[in-house]
Amino acid sequence: MAEEAVRRAVAELPLLRAAAGPRDREGWAARLKEEYRALIQYVENNKRADNDWFRLESNSEGTRWFGKCWYIHELLKYEFAIEFDIPVTYPSTAPEIAIPELDGKTAKMYRGGKICLSDHFKPLWARNVPKFGLAPLMALGLGPWLAVEIPDLVAKGIIQHKEK
Repeated sequence: MAEEAVRRAVAELPLLRAAAGPRDREGWAARLKEEYRALIQYVENNKRADNDWFRLESNSEGTRWFGKCWYIHELLKYEFAIEFDIPVTYPSTAPEIAIPELDGKTAKMYRGGKICLSDHFKPLWARNVPKFGLAPLMALGLGPWLAVEIPDLVAKGIIQHKEK
């Protein structure tokens, strides 16, 4: 059921057309506009569905992204800072999202708090270049990772709610 909801959420997003990365100045501007449009649509859809769970912003070049994500578990909100850089080979290569404060707390994470998406998400990304962008990265990468890892980390006592 959750998988179907994710599919529906991604199906409602505009597919991206520009295949440019940060090295291609003119093409990157067009790609960045598409990225923002898709992210705005995804956030609006989430708010309408009462599923608001992240905020993102970028530097002026659109190459460094940062913000917050949160996950509600047992009626408690767990909030984390997130960050990632757009790889020079983007969109062929997906960005690696990092949650620095969870670094070393789960096996599904590596160097500097970067979440592991290699088994499931990266092959999906590769099949959908250049149509996928940052909105699907959040919807199909970070969102499912949080849904699996945060309850597990709480159950193991590795993370605790800030009010406890």
